[in-house]
Amino acid sequence: MAHGIYVSAITPGSGKSLVTLGLADMLHRHADRIGFFRPIVQGDDPEQDPMVLLMRRTFGLDNSMSRGGLTDQQARAMLAAGKREDIDTACVAIYSAIARNCDVVIVEGTDLVGHDAAVEFDLNARLANNLGTAVVAVTSAKGMTPAEAADVVDVARRELDAANCSLLAILINRAEEDSAAEIAAAVRPGASRRPVYVLPELDEISRPTVAAVAAALNATPMAGNTNLERDVTAVKIAAMTVGNFLQVLHDGELVITPGDRADVMVATLAAALSPEFPVPSGLVLTGGLTPDAHIHPLLASAPFPVFAVAGDTYQTARTVSGVRGEITTGERRKVAAALGAWARAVDESELLDRLTLPRPEKMTPLRFLHELIERARSQRKHIVLPEGQDVRILRAAEILRRRDVCDLTVLGPERRVRELAATEGIDLAGISLVDPATSPLREDFAAEYARLRAHKGVDVEAAREVMLEGAYFGTMMVQLGVVDGMVSGAAHTTANTIRPALEFVKTKSGVRIVSSVFLMLLADRVLVYGDCAVNPDPNEEQLADIAIASAGTAAQFGVQPRIAMLSYSTGGSGSGAAVDRVRRATDLVRERRPDLAVEGPIQYDAAVDASIAASKLPGSSVAGQATVFVFPDLNTGNNTYKAVQQSSGAVAVGPVLQGLRKPVNDLSRGCTVEDIVNTVAITVVQAHESAASSPAASPKES
Repeated sequence: MAHGIYVSAITPGSGKSLVTLGLADMLHRHADRIGFFRPIVQGDDPEQDPMVLLMRRTFGLDNSMSRGGLTDQQARAMLAAGKREDIDTACVAIYSAIARNCDVVIVEGTDLVGHDAAVEFDLNARLANNLGTAVVAVTSAKGMTPAEAADVVDVARRELDAANCSLLAILINRAEEDSAAEIAAAVRPGASRRPVYVLPELDEISRPTVAAVAAALNATPMAGNTNLERDVTAVKIAAMTVGNFLQVLHDGELVITPGDRADVMVATLAAALSPEFPVPSGLVLTGGLTPDAHIHPLLASAPFPVFAVAGDTYQTARTVSGVRGEITTGERRKVAAALGAWARAVDESELLDRLTLPRPEKMTPLRFLHELIERARSQRKHIVLPEGQDVRILRAAEILRRRDVCDLTVLGPERRVRELAATEGIDLAGISLVDPATSPLREDFAAEYARLRAHKGVDVEAAREVMLEGAYFGTMMVQLGVVDGMVSGAAHTTANTIRPALEFVKTKSGVRIVSSVFLMLLADRVLVYGDCAVNPDPNEEQLADIAIASAGTAAQFGVQPRIAMLSYSTGGSGSGAAVDRVRRATDLVRERRPDLAVEGPIQYDAAVDASIAASKLPGSSVAGQATVFVFPDLNTGNNTYKAVQQSSGAVAVGPVLQGLRKPVNDLSRGCTVEDIVNTVAITVVQAHESAASSPAASPKES
C-alpha cells in the first residue's frame, strides 16, 4: 500500500510548492516510484496544471503517476450544491489509481486563495483523512514577528488535531532571513512533538523572470538577447531625463518607456554595453509606438530582450507589478534555489524515520543524479572552474550555488566575467571570482611551479607566465589545497585540462596512467565504461591499471564492481595479439587485486546476458552480470559508449578522470549546463573520498 503525504497550506501565500518540490526530491531518492496528485487545480484542464507538469518534468513521472483532479470551478459548484462527498469520491478514485503504481504519493492541497479560507482548510483536512494521508502543514511567516509565527503554528496544530488529521511536520515558509533563527526558537514544541522547520524567503524564487513578465503583458519580442530566464529585480519607468534616469538604474531592473523615447533607448543600450553602468533585465516599449528606423539596428545588438506592448506606460507598469515569481514555471534556477533552501532547512533523516518506505530496487538515471547532487551537498567541498568566460560555466555555477552543492571559485578577468554574467542575467552572488593575472596567489604559485619543474629548466619568470593560464592556476589551487578539485574543458581540449595535473599533481602511488570512465545511466542500473576518453592504445599493464581504477570509481558511486575485460573473443576460444594482451591484463588485475571480481577476455554479450554467459563461460562470477567494462582501446570504447547512449537513451555522465592524486575532471567542449553541474558534483565526491583516504593531507592555504 502506497504511503500518502498531503501538503496543506495553513495560511494564504504559504509557498507550499517549494515544500512539495523538496519533499518529492527527498522521496525520489528513497523510493522506486513516487506519485503526485493535485485534487483541486486552478484553470480549465487538470492535466495542464503547472505543478503537475513540473513534477512530470522534474522527476520523470508519466500520466498515470502524476495527475490533477477537479477544477476549482467544479469543486466550488459541488460545494455550493452541498455535494462535498462527490468531491471526496472523485478524488479518492484518482488517488487510488495513482497509488496502485507508486510507493509514495504526494498530494498538494488548495492554495487558500478563495473567498473563504476556512472552507478550503476544511476541504483539505477532509481530503487528507479520506485519502489516508499524513499532513505536512505549510504556513507563511511573511510580515510576521517570531511570536506571531509561533502562534500560527499553535493554531495549525489545534485545527489539524480537531480535524483528526495525522500531522507529519510543519514548515514555516517565507520567513525573513534575519529572523529565521528567532522564529525557530519561538516555536513551542507542542504535545505531538512533530518537527517544525523554518525556510527563509528567497529573492531568487520571488522575483519574476522576464519570460513571466512578457507572458503577462502579451508582449511582442522586438530585438535583443533572446534569453528570457533572467530575473527582474525591480521596475524602472523612464519618464525623467536621461542623466537622471541613469543615476537610478541598477542591474537586473526592467525598464519601461514609451516607444518614441529614442533617448531612453539609446541611453539604456549604451549603459548595458559599458562596464561602468548596469545591465537591465529587459526593455519594454509601450503605447504601440514604433521606434525610429535608425534605432532598430542599435536595439538588435542589445544584450537584453526588447519588447513592444500596445498598452500605455501606466497600464504596463501596473500589470508588471502584479507578476510574481513562481517555481511552477520550471525555470531551473528557481528549482535549484528551492531545493537548496529545502536542503539547508529540513532534517530529511528525521522525516524519513517517520515513514516506512520500501527499499529501492533499481537505480534510474534521475535517481542517480538526484542522489549524486545530495551526496555532494552533504560532503561539501570547494571546486574551481577556470573557464569563467564561458557562459555555460557561469550558468552552472549559479545553479550549483543556488542548490547549495559546494563552494565555488571561478577564474577569469573579473570585470569581463561580471560583464558577461550581467549581460546574460546570471547572479554570481556567493561565488568567488579570481583573476590569475592580479591574484596575490600568483607569485606563490609561480614559485611552487618553478620548484616542481626546475628539472625541466623552468624559472620563476617563466612560471609567472604559465600561471596566467586558467588550467595551470586552477590545478595549482588544487595541488596546494586552496580548493579541493577542478573542473575544466568546456572551452579547451582534454590535453589542456590534464597536462598541468600530469606535470605536478601526478598519479596516485602504484598507478601508471591517468584514465577515464563514463558512468552509463541505463533505465534500471548504472554501468561503468573505461577508458573512453584518454588512452588511445593501452598496453597490458595500462589496461590492468584502467580496470583497477575503474573498479574504484564504480565503488565510489555505489556500483558493485564486477569487471569485464572486453575483447572480440571470450575465454580461450580465440587467439591473437589483441586477445592475448587482454588475457595478460586480466591476469595482472588478479595478481594485484585478488579481491576484485574480473573476467577476461570476454565479449560484450557474454558480459551482460546471463543466457549467453551460461553457454560461453559457465560458473563465472562476472559473465552475465558485469558492471565495469574495460575496452581494449580508445576507438572501441569511445564508439561503444556513444552507440549505447544514442541507441538506448542511456545518460552518459563523464568523462570522469581517475588515477590522479587529487580530483581534476574534464568536460566535453559540447557539454551542457547540466553536464557541468553533474561533473562538479562528481568531483566533490572524489574530493571527499580523496580526503578520507589521506588523513595526513596538508591543511588548506588561504
